[in-house]
Amino acid sequence: MIDLLYRIADQGRVVYAVRRGADLFEIEGDVFDAYHVGAPIPGGLDAVRVLAPVLPSKIVAVGLNYKDHAAEQGKPLPAEPLIFLKPSTSVIGPGEAIRLPPGAGRVDHEAEAGIVIGRRAYRVPASRAHEYVLGVTCVNDVTARDLQRRENQYTRPKGFDTFAPLGPAIAVGLDTADLEVQGLVNGSVRQHSSTRQLIFPVADLVAFISGVMTLLPGDIISTGTPAGIGPLAEGDVVTVRVSGVGDLVNPVVQG
Repeated sequence: MIDLLYRIADQGRVVYAVRRGADLFEIEGDVFDAYHVGAPIPGGLDAVRVLAPVLPSKIVAVGLNYKDHAAEQGKPLPAEPLIFLKPSTSVIGPGEAIRLPPGAGRVDHEAEAGIVIGRRAYRVPASRAHEYVLGVTCVNDVTARDLQRRENQYTRPKGFDTFAPLGPAIAVGLDTADLEVQGLVNGSVRQHSSTRQLIFPVADLVAFISGVMTLLPGDIISTGTPAGIGPLAEGDVVTVRVSGVGDLVNPVVQG
């Protein structure tokens, strides 16, 4: 069974809840250790505010991890994962606005499947990577493309506040080998691929990254974006859709 875990604000409290069918139940225990289903939440998701599913210490994102995206960027396939960090301060949740920074030029959406780390991971072999994964969420690796091209760096172009929408849920129990990943703007599909097309699959990413830095519970590995990235404009509504997880929807404002 796939559990959909939501971090929600309900009557002044921030708690985790699990969705079972159309019903929502409060979680008792620790989602990163042991939890069980508690009392139902009246009104379900319609009665609560859905927040970013985790507050990570870091987001480790992977560049050029789809062959078609490397081609559209005119870059060779990497020999090993190309990783960079997005700050925790860039995180927003479903429904929150992506702000276009003044003077940044073109800002793009990048739809990605995000891996939520479930336990402290250091030098984890690929064969055991699944033991350290809590589940899957949606990530929008928003990028100031003109700045990236001008600087040939990643920190500023990808590190602005609001540039890491996460959510709406953590899907626990999904097979990460074949997840459909889509990016939509105003309802029109711009990106559509599958994690089958990853150059470096999830187990290899966990092994590689945990060999560089310790991953903590709640950290995110954003696994890369497929072809079809494109610019965002004020008034747009951008959606990241990962099969089994749901839709991460965020408006775009000038800001």
